[in-house]
Amino acid sequence: MKARYLEVTYSRGKALAAYLYLPRVTGVRAARTDEGGRGVRVDYDASGKPIGLELMAPSDVTLADVNAVLARIGEPELAPEEWAPLCNV
Repeated sequence: MKARYLEVTYSRGKALAAYLYLPRVTGVRAARTDEGGRGVRVDYDASGKPIGLELMAPSDVTLADVNAVLARIGEPELAPEEWAPLCNV
C-alpha cells in the first residue's frame, strides 16, 4: 500500500499542475474522474475508491478547497505541512 503524497510539476519556477496521491495498492489505475470543484478533479479506481486528486491550476486552489473535497470523499484533511510545496505558488 502506498501512502498519501503530493507531487508538483513546475516549469520556470511556477507550479503547472499537482497531484495528491491517496493511499492505494501499487499498480491501481484511475477508471473514472469526477469534478471535485474549484479546479480539483477526483480520480477513482475500478471499484469506486478515490485514489487521487488532480489540481489543474495549483495557484488557484487553496488548502481549504482541497480539504473540502477530501472531506466529501471520506479522506482525512491535509495538514499545512503537506500543502507546503504549494504555499508560495
